[in-house]
Amino acid sequence: MSSYESGAPLMSMSNAITQLPAPASLSSNTAQEVVPSSDSVDDSVTASGGSAANNNAHLLHPLGLLMDELKSEEVTLRLNAIRRLSTISLALGPARSREELLPFLHDSLDDEDEVLLVLAEELGNLVDYLGGPSNAHLLLGPLETLAAVEETLVRDKAAESINKIAKILSQPQIEEHYLPLLRRLSTGDWFTSRTSATALYGSAYPKATTTIQDEMRKMFSSLCTDETPMVRRAAAKEYGPFSKVLDKHLLITEMLPVFRKLSTDDQDSVRLLTVEALIAMAQALNDEECNEYLEPTMKNMVSDSSWRVRYMIADHFVELSTAAGEDIIREDLVAAFVHLLKDNEAEVRTVAAAQIPGFAKLVDKDVILARLLPCVKDLATDTSQHVRAALGTQISGLAPLLGKEATIEHLLPLFLQLLKDDFPDVRLNIISKLEQVNDVIGIELLSQALLPAIMQLAEDKQWRVRQAIIDYIPLLANQLGVRFFDEQLSNLCMTWLGDPVYSIREAATVNLRKLTEVFGVQWAREAIIPKVLAMGSNSNYLFRMTTVFAITTMATALDVQTISTSVLETVNRLVEDPIPNIRFATAKCLGVLAQTVAGQEGGKEVARDGILPGLQKLKEDSDPDVRFFANEAIEAAHAVASGHQVGARDSEMSISS
Repeated sequence: MSSYESGAPLMSMSNAITQLPAPASLSSNTAQEVVPSSDSVDDSVTASGGSAANNNAHLLHPLGLLMDELKSEEVTLRLNAIRRLSTISLALGPARSREELLPFLHDSLDDEDEVLLVLAEELGNLVDYLGGPSNAHLLLGPLETLAAVEETLVRDKAAESINKIAKILSQPQIEEHYLPLLRRLSTGDWFTSRTSATALYGSAYPKATTTIQDEMRKMFSSLCTDETPMVRRAAAKEYGPFSKVLDKHLLITEMLPVFRKLSTDDQDSVRLLTVEALIAMAQALNDEECNEYLEPTMKNMVSDSSWRVRYMIADHFVELSTAAGEDIIREDLVAAFVHLLKDNEAEVRTVAAAQIPGFAKLVDKDVILARLLPCVKDLATDTSQHVRAALGTQISGLAPLLGKEATIEHLLPLFLQLLKDDFPDVRLNIISKLEQVNDVIGIELLSQALLPAIMQLAEDKQWRVRQAIIDYIPLLANQLGVRFFDEQLSNLCMTWLGDPVYSIREAATVNLRKLTEVFGVQWAREAIIPKVLAMGSNSNYLFRMTTVFAITTMATALDVQTISTSVLETVNRLVEDPIPNIRFATAKCLGVLAQTVAGQEGGKEVARDGILPGLQKLKEDSDPDVRFFANEAIEAAHAVASGHQVGARDSEMSISS
């Protein structure tokens, strides 16, 4: 039985805990918090009449408990122990952490995947606890083992920690410790180790000598042509990050042929991962070099037999085009993008549609009109609803690029068409992006063209579409003016207050407050408030509740006169409503009204004579919830009536039921 299994050395570790210094990067205060000083322990033991044995037990307990948890059969306990490795290391000190804790952990690597995942992460954080960067290479041993396990998440986390450590290793450490690890993983019998190895080149390469760099490039190239597809996939994924640390000459002469092999691999799962590598190479090369070395690969990817490869390049097309430069965009990528917009697979057309505004920024207006706009018109009638929805999100982005006249001529008809689409997400996406069009052609022209469709969508069966229209109303109102609103949209806004969906009713009340802020209190007192208050007498309790909500929401935009002469009569009548929910909502409303009149001329009198009496009635209500909210509101009302400043807590009273 090993000393670790017997437990004796582990328990004895804490005998000298109080004499061990904290790592240089940690403050002495931190060490004192984790490990109590011997003086404090002696004092506590002496005060309680304890013996020296009790003193030792007090010292042993924290560390002994943690080490026992590392050997526990309970996964939860082992996880807790692993998460506190830094605490254990701090208690042991650098020397004993290196000599005793690390070997113990190395012998504990046969565990559940979830434990190994946490261990792989924590090992990357122990450098300071082992004595600093000069001892960082000691962590590579257990991490190498973790980088070869079967579970992908554990391997990835181990590779992440190895890269973290590699960044602080010296060149001798790279040569003596890191490179042997890289060799072993890169030539391991199991594909798992070779897969992990692909992620370990970029971090150490800049620190290596020229000779070692040559060897690293050869090993990475070998992984790119590995017989196992999983390894080639990993190599394709890591090719981009590795290429960024390479000299341009080496990238072209040595690594470009390797990339071409990956991009023509017989597995589409490998080829699709080379798209990001292609972008990385394009960013490293100038326009002329991109055209010479990468243009054939770009063409091949756009017309690849696998839709997944075409999907990937379509999804990254703007990024690729930006990296490739103007010449190749003009000569090749416009045609390639049109090809993707017309792809046979709906998934490819969907992601390509999402790239339209971004790519359009890279080309001239004439190219947009001649090459891209015909594709956009086709996509507006695409058989796939997801393609149309993606277009609905992006088409507005063309307006600033085309200008007013071209937008009116070419885009407005498409907006109308998409606003009438059978699929609700298409309609919703168009509505949510109309502000971009408004900035180009103006709200008046936009509203004239789209108002019939907007009126129709205001009664859409999908509540999210109705809500999007509500959110758009204040912008329309602000631009079109009060007369147009009263004639065209006022009744529509009142209709939403009676919507069967709560979210719509809530949005409608917020809409009324915003409209009051736009058109003023006088307009609200004449045009909106009478209609809202009339709902307070409706036999349907939902309408009465909506009245309370609307007043509560609009309160911050109202003045004392409007509240005292128009609002309070209806609110105080609802104090005696037979429905408890309405009564406690009324209590909240009165509290908010008290907040609103605070500081305004005549506010004290309104609070004393118009608000407090109703709250006093509610304070004696038979329902406990009503009494609770009434008491809360009374505090605010009393403060206003007495002229005191109201607290922040009162000003944040909720209005939800």
